Amino acid sequence: MAKNSSHPAEGPCSPDDQLPPLRVLVSWSPSSTGTEAIEFAAWLARSTSVRIRVVSTISQPLTVTSLSKLSGSYKKWFKKERATCERAVKQALHAAGVDKDQLDKNVSVLLAGPSRPQLLEQAAEDFKASVILLGANQSAPKGRFFSGSTADALLHYSPLPVGLIPRGIKLSKHGVTRINFAFTDLGSADDPALLHAACIAQRGGIPLRILAFSAKGLVDVPLEYSPTFPSDAPNWREHSLSLLDRAHDFIADAYPELSVTTAIGSGHGWSGAVDSLKWKKGDLLCLGSSPMGPIERVFIGSTATELLPHLGVPVLVCPSTYDKEAR
Repeated sequence: MAKNSSHPAEGPCSPDDQLPPLRVLVSWSPSSTGTEAIEFAAWLARSTSVRIRVVSTISQPLTVTSLSKLSGSYKKWFKKERATCERAVKQALHAAGVDKDQLDKNVSVLLAGPSRPQLLEQAAEDFKASVILLGANQSAPKGRFFSGSTADALLHYSPLPVGLIPRGIKLSKHGVTRINFAFTDLGSADDPALLHAACIAQRGGIPLRILAFSAKGLVDVPLEYSPTFPSDAPNWREHSLSLLDRAHDFIADAYPELSVTTAIGSGHGWSGAVDSLKWKKGDLLCLGSSPMGPIERVFIGSTATELLPHLGVPVLVCPSTYDKEAR
Protein backbone atom coordinates (compact mmCIF):
# COMPACT_ATOMS: atom_id res chain seq x y z
CA MET A 1 0.00 0.00 0.00
CA ALA A 2 1.31 3.40 -0.93
CA LYS A 3 2.04 5.59 2.05
CA ASN A 4 0.06 8.76 2.55
CA SER A 5 0.84 11.40 5.15
CA SER A 6 -2.87 11.76 5.95
CA HIS A 7 -3.45 8.04 6.35
CA PRO A 8 -4.56 7.25 9.93
CA ALA A 9 -2.54 4.06 10.07
CA GLU A 10 0.77 5.13 8.62
CA GLY A 11 3.92 3.67 10.16
CA PRO A 12 2.71 1.03 12.66
CA CYS A 13 0.53 -0.58 9.96
CA SER A 14 3.26 -1.11 7.42
CA PRO A 15 3.80 -4.67 6.11
CA ASP A 16 5.11 -7.05 8.76
CA ASP A 17 8.61 -7.31 7.31
CA GLN A 18 9.05 -3.54 7.76
CA LEU A 19 8.17 -3.56 11.46
CA PRO A 20 10.05 -4.49 14.63
CA PRO A 21 9.00 -7.76 16.28
CA LEU A 22 5.85 -7.78 18.39
CA ARG A 23 6.98 -7.94 22.01
CA VAL A 24 4.87 -10.66 23.61
CA LEU A 25 4.86 -11.10 27.38
CA VAL A 26 3.40 -14.45 28.43
CA SER A 27 2.08 -15.09 31.92
CA TRP A 28 2.78 -18.76 32.63
CA SER A 29 4.29 -20.81 35.45
CA PRO A 30 5.51 -24.42 35.48
CA SER A 31 2.88 -25.10 38.15
CA SER A 32 0.11 -24.12 35.71
CA THR A 33 -2.24 -26.97 34.81
CA GLY A 34 -2.44 -25.90 31.17
CA THR A 35 -0.15 -24.47 28.49
CA GLU A 36 -2.71 -22.34 26.64
CA ALA A 37 -0.79 -19.09 27.16
CA ILE A 38 2.36 -20.66 25.68
CA GLU A 39 0.34 -22.04 22.76
CA PHE A 40 -1.20 -18.60 22.22
CA ALA A 41 2.29 -17.10 21.93
CA ALA A 42 3.39 -19.87 19.54
CA TRP A 43 0.27 -19.25 17.43
CA LEU A 44 1.15 -15.57 17.13
CA ALA A 45 4.73 -16.52 16.33
CA ARG A 46 3.49 -18.46 13.30
CA SER A 47 1.73 -15.32 12.10
CA THR A 48 4.13 -12.44 12.64
CA SER A 49 7.60 -11.51 13.83
CA VAL A 50 7.70 -11.74 17.63
CA ARG A 51 10.00 -11.45 20.61
CA ILE A 52 8.69 -13.65 23.45
CA ARG A 53 9.38 -13.44 27.16
CA VAL A 54 7.63 -15.56 29.80
CA VAL A 55 7.04 -14.22 33.29
CA SER A 56 6.30 -16.62 36.15
CA THR A 57 5.13 -15.42 39.53
CA ILE A 58 5.30 -16.60 43.13
CA SER A 59 2.66 -15.17 45.42
CA GLN A 60 3.99 -14.03 48.77
CA PRO A 61 2.44 -11.83 51.48
CA LEU A 62 4.09 -8.45 51.76
CA THR A 63 5.50 -9.11 55.24
CA VAL A 64 6.96 -12.48 54.23
CA THR A 65 8.46 -11.00 51.07
CA SER A 66 10.17 -8.10 52.82
CA LEU A 67 11.64 -10.29 55.55
CA SER A 68 12.60 -13.38 53.56
CA LYS A 69 14.52 -11.48 50.91
CA LEU A 70 17.01 -10.45 53.56
CA SER A 71 18.14 -13.99 54.24
CA GLY A 72 20.79 -15.90 52.35
CA SER A 73 18.73 -19.07 52.40
CA TYR A 74 15.89 -17.30 50.61
CA LYS A 75 18.24 -16.03 47.90
CA LYS A 76 19.67 -19.51 47.42
CA TRP A 77 16.18 -21.02 47.21
CA PHE A 78 14.98 -18.34 44.77
CA LYS A 79 18.01 -18.84 42.51
CA LYS A 80 17.25 -22.57 42.37
CA GLU A 81 13.56 -21.91 41.61
CA ARG A 82 14.50 -19.46 38.87
CA ALA A 83 16.76 -22.01 37.16
CA THR A 84 14.09 -24.72 37.40
CA CYS A 85 11.49 -22.32 36.02
CA GLU A 86 13.69 -21.34 33.07
CA ARG A 87 14.20 -24.97 32.07
CA ALA A 88 10.45 -25.60 32.18
CA VAL A 89 9.70 -22.45 30.18
CA LYS A 90 12.18 -23.33 27.45
CA GLN A 91 10.83 -26.87 27.29
CA ALA A 92 7.23 -25.64 26.99
CA LEU A 93 8.11 -23.14 24.26
CA HIS A 94 10.05 -25.76 22.33
CA ALA A 95 7.15 -28.23 22.60
CA ALA A 96 4.82 -25.52 21.27
CA GLY A 97 7.03 -25.08 18.21
CA VAL A 98 8.54 -21.67 18.96
CA ASP A 99 11.88 -21.09 17.23
CA LYS A 100 14.84 -19.99 19.32
CA ASP A 101 15.27 -16.82 17.28
CA GLN A 102 11.76 -15.75 18.37
CA LEU A 103 12.72 -15.81 22.04
CA ASP A 104 14.02 -12.92 24.06
CA LYS A 105 17.56 -13.27 25.37
CA ASN A 106 16.07 -13.20 28.86
CA VAL A 107 13.25 -15.58 27.97
CA SER A 108 12.22 -16.53 31.50
CA VAL A 109 11.65 -14.14 34.41
CA LEU A 110 10.59 -15.26 37.88
CA LEU A 111 9.05 -12.66 40.18
CA ALA A 112 7.74 -12.86 43.74
CA GLY A 113 5.35 -10.50 45.47
CA PRO A 114 1.92 -10.02 47.02
CA SER A 115 0.09 -8.91 43.84
CA ARG A 116 0.32 -10.94 40.64
CA PRO A 117 -1.31 -8.24 38.45
CA GLN A 118 1.20 -5.68 39.70
CA LEU A 119 4.07 -8.07 39.04
CA LEU A 120 2.82 -8.60 35.48
CA GLU A 121 2.42 -4.88 34.84
CA GLN A 122 5.95 -4.23 36.10
CA ALA A 123 7.31 -7.07 33.95
CA ALA A 124 5.46 -5.65 30.92
CA GLU A 125 6.95 -2.22 31.54
CA ASP A 126 10.47 -3.63 31.93
CA PHE A 127 10.10 -5.65 28.71
CA LYS A 128 8.42 -2.79 26.83
CA ALA A 129 5.76 -5.34 25.93
CA SER A 130 3.26 -4.86 23.11
CA VAL A 131 0.76 -7.29 24.62
CA ILE A 132 0.25 -9.44 27.73
CA LEU A 133 -1.03 -12.99 27.17
CA LEU A 134 -2.92 -14.91 29.86
CA GLY A 135 -3.79 -18.58 29.95
CA ALA A 136 -7.19 -20.09 30.54
CA ASN A 137 -8.76 -20.53 33.94
CA GLN A 138 -8.81 -24.30 34.34
CA SER A 139 -12.25 -24.18 35.98
CA ALA A 140 -13.71 -23.08 32.64
CA PRO A 141 -15.45 -25.60 30.37
CA LYS A 142 -13.31 -26.80 27.49
CA GLY A 143 -13.41 -24.30 24.66
CA ARG A 144 -14.55 -21.41 26.90
CA PHE A 145 -12.92 -18.72 28.99
CA PHE A 146 -13.51 -17.78 32.62
CA SER A 147 -11.56 -14.83 33.98
CA GLY A 148 -9.92 -15.18 37.35
CA SER A 149 -8.80 -12.38 39.64
CA THR A 150 -5.61 -11.67 37.66
CA ALA A 151 -7.43 -11.43 34.34
CA ASP A 152 -10.15 -9.28 35.88
CA ALA A 153 -7.57 -6.88 37.28
CA LEU A 154 -5.65 -6.56 34.01
CA LEU A 155 -8.84 -6.20 31.97
CA HIS A 156 -9.77 -3.21 34.07
CA TYR A 157 -6.39 -1.55 34.65
CA SER A 158 -3.78 -2.66 32.11
CA PRO A 159 -2.28 0.08 29.92
CA LEU A 160 -1.59 -2.60 27.27
CA PRO A 161 -3.72 -4.95 25.17
CA VAL A 162 -4.51 -8.16 27.04
CA GLY A 163 -4.73 -11.49 25.20
CA LEU A 164 -7.05 -14.21 26.51
CA ILE A 165 -7.49 -17.77 25.30
CA PRO A 166 -10.23 -20.33 26.03
CA ARG A 167 -9.28 -23.61 27.70
CA GLY A 168 -8.15 -26.49 25.54
CA ILE A 169 -8.95 -25.10 22.10
CA LYS A 170 -7.19 -26.13 18.87
CA LEU A 171 -5.50 -23.31 16.99
CA SER A 172 -4.69 -23.15 13.31
CA LYS A 173 -1.30 -24.56 12.35
CA HIS A 174 -1.01 -21.63 9.97
CA GLY A 175 -1.33 -19.03 12.73
CA VAL A 176 -3.86 -16.21 12.69
CA THR A 177 -5.80 -16.32 9.43
CA ARG A 178 -8.54 -13.75 10.14
CA ILE A 179 -8.97 -10.77 12.45
CA ASN A 180 -12.42 -10.15 13.88
CA PHE A 181 -13.53 -6.96 15.60
CA ALA A 182 -16.74 -6.94 17.66
CA PHE A 183 -18.70 -3.88 18.69
CA THR A 184 -19.99 -4.54 22.21
CA ASP A 185 -22.18 -1.44 22.21
CA LEU A 186 -23.48 0.95 19.58
CA GLY A 187 -20.36 3.06 19.58
CA SER A 188 -18.59 5.02 16.89
CA ALA A 189 -17.65 3.56 13.52
CA ASP A 190 -14.22 5.18 13.85
CA ASP A 191 -13.48 3.51 17.19
CA PRO A 192 -9.66 3.53 17.70
CA ALA A 193 -9.88 -0.14 18.74
CA LEU A 194 -11.36 -0.94 15.31
CA LEU A 195 -8.44 0.84 13.68
CA HIS A 196 -6.11 -1.22 15.85
CA ALA A 197 -7.79 -4.43 14.64
CA ALA A 198 -7.51 -3.25 11.04
CA CYS A 199 -3.86 -2.45 11.63
CA ILE A 200 -3.24 -6.01 12.84
CA ALA A 201 -4.97 -7.40 9.76
CA GLN A 202 -3.01 -5.06 7.50
CA ARG A 203 0.23 -6.04 9.18
CA GLY A 204 -0.44 -9.74 8.64
CA GLY A 205 -2.00 -9.42 5.21
CA ILE A 206 -5.16 -11.21 6.39
CA PRO A 207 -8.88 -10.31 6.16
CA LEU A 208 -10.89 -8.37 8.72
CA ARG A 209 -14.44 -9.24 9.79
CA ILE A 210 -16.42 -6.59 11.70
CA LEU A 211 -19.12 -7.97 13.99
CA ALA A 212 -22.05 -6.91 16.11
CA PHE A 213 -24.05 -9.19 18.40
CA SER A 214 -27.80 -9.17 18.90
CA ALA A 215 -28.65 -11.31 21.92
CA LYS A 216 -32.33 -12.16 21.83
CA GLY A 217 -33.97 -12.83 25.16
CA LEU A 218 -32.08 -10.08 26.95
CA VAL A 219 -34.32 -7.21 25.86
CA ASP A 220 -37.04 -8.01 28.39
CA VAL A 221 -34.78 -7.80 31.43
CA PRO A 222 -34.37 -4.51 33.33
CA LEU A 223 -32.01 -2.15 31.54
CA GLU A 224 -29.69 -1.95 34.54
CA TYR A 225 -28.75 -5.58 33.74
CA SER A 226 -26.62 -4.20 30.93
CA PRO A 227 -26.23 -0.40 30.95
CA THR A 228 -24.81 -0.41 27.41
CA PHE A 229 -28.08 -1.69 25.96
CA PRO A 230 -29.96 1.14 24.20
CA SER A 231 -33.39 2.20 25.36
CA ASP A 232 -34.81 1.08 22.02
CA ALA A 233 -33.34 -2.42 22.26
CA PRO A 234 -35.87 -3.97 19.81
CA ASN A 235 -34.22 -1.86 17.09
CA TRP A 236 -30.76 -3.13 18.00
CA ARG A 237 -30.40 -5.04 14.73
CA GLU A 238 -31.23 -1.99 12.61
CA HIS A 239 -28.81 0.15 14.59
CA SER A 240 -26.16 -2.56 14.29
CA LEU A 241 -26.53 -2.84 10.52
CA SER A 242 -26.13 0.92 10.18
CA LEU A 243 -23.06 0.89 12.44
CA LEU A 244 -21.49 -1.99 10.48
CA ASP A 245 -22.06 -0.20 7.18
CA ARG A 246 -20.35 2.92 8.48
CA ALA A 247 -17.49 0.91 9.97
CA HIS A 248 -17.01 -1.01 6.72
CA ASP A 249 -16.81 2.20 4.71
CA PHE A 250 -14.46 3.80 7.24
CA ILE A 251 -12.00 0.89 7.14
CA ALA A 252 -12.31 0.41 3.37
CA ASP A 253 -11.34 4.05 2.93
CA ALA A 254 -8.44 3.81 5.39
CA TYR A 255 -7.19 0.45 4.07
CA PRO A 256 -8.33 0.06 0.44
CA GLU A 257 -6.35 -3.16 -0.06
CA LEU A 258 -7.74 -4.86 3.05
CA SER A 259 -10.50 -7.46 2.64
CA VAL A 260 -13.33 -6.32 4.95
CA THR A 261 -16.62 -8.10 5.65
CA THR A 262 -19.35 -7.58 8.25
CA ALA A 263 -21.78 -9.86 10.09
CA ILE A 264 -24.33 -9.86 12.90
CA GLY A 265 -24.43 -12.70 15.41
CA SER A 266 -28.04 -13.18 16.46
CA GLY A 267 -29.41 -15.79 18.84
CA HIS A 268 -30.85 -16.46 22.27
CA GLY A 269 -28.53 -14.86 24.81
CA TRP A 270 -24.87 -14.16 24.24
CA SER A 271 -24.07 -17.84 23.68
CA GLY A 272 -26.64 -18.11 20.90
CA ALA A 273 -25.46 -14.88 19.29
CA VAL A 274 -21.82 -16.00 19.27
CA ASP A 275 -22.57 -19.54 18.10
CA SER A 276 -24.74 -18.28 15.23
CA LEU A 277 -21.58 -17.17 13.43
CA LYS A 278 -19.04 -19.44 11.76
CA TRP A 279 -15.66 -19.44 13.48
CA LYS A 280 -12.34 -20.80 12.25
CA LYS A 281 -9.29 -22.15 14.06
CA GLY A 282 -7.36 -19.16 12.75
CA ASP A 283 -9.74 -16.50 14.12
CA LEU A 284 -8.56 -13.83 16.55
CA LEU A 285 -11.27 -11.61 18.04
CA CYS A 286 -10.50 -8.03 19.05
CA LEU A 287 -12.64 -6.16 21.56
CA GLY A 288 -12.42 -2.50 22.41
CA SER A 289 -12.66 -1.04 25.86
CA SER A 290 -13.76 2.21 27.42
CA PRO A 291 -11.23 4.88 28.48
CA MET A 292 -10.81 5.03 32.25
CA GLY A 293 -10.56 8.64 33.33
CA PRO A 294 -7.52 10.66 32.24
CA ILE A 295 -5.27 7.58 32.18
CA GLU A 296 -5.31 5.52 28.98
CA ARG A 297 -5.95 2.02 30.24
CA VAL A 298 -8.13 -0.96 29.46
CA PHE A 299 -11.55 -0.70 31.05
CA ILE A 300 -13.75 -3.48 29.79
CA GLY A 301 -17.46 -2.66 29.77
CA SER A 302 -20.29 -4.73 31.17
CA THR A 303 -21.46 -6.03 27.78
CA ALA A 304 -17.98 -7.26 26.88
CA THR A 305 -17.67 -8.86 30.32
CA GLU A 306 -20.93 -10.75 29.72
CA LEU A 307 -19.72 -11.77 26.25
CA LEU A 308 -16.31 -13.20 27.20
CA PRO A 309 -17.45 -16.52 28.77
CA HIS A 310 -19.24 -17.43 25.53
CA LEU A 311 -16.31 -16.90 23.17
CA GLY A 312 -14.45 -19.91 21.82
CA VAL A 313 -11.55 -18.16 20.05
CA PRO A 314 -8.55 -16.19 21.33
CA VAL A 315 -9.43 -12.62 22.28
CA LEU A 316 -7.40 -9.42 22.32
CA VAL A 317 -8.86 -6.65 24.49
CA CYS A 318 -7.43 -3.24 23.60
CA PRO A 319 -7.82 0.17 25.22
CA SER A 320 -9.93 2.29 22.88
CA THR A 321 -7.42 5.09 23.33
CA TYR A 322 -4.43 2.78 22.65
CA ASP A 323 -1.55 4.65 21.02
CA LYS A 324 -0.62 3.03 17.69
CA GLU A 325 2.98 4.13 18.11
CA ALA A 326 3.28 1.77 21.11
CA ARG A 327 2.81 -1.31 18.92
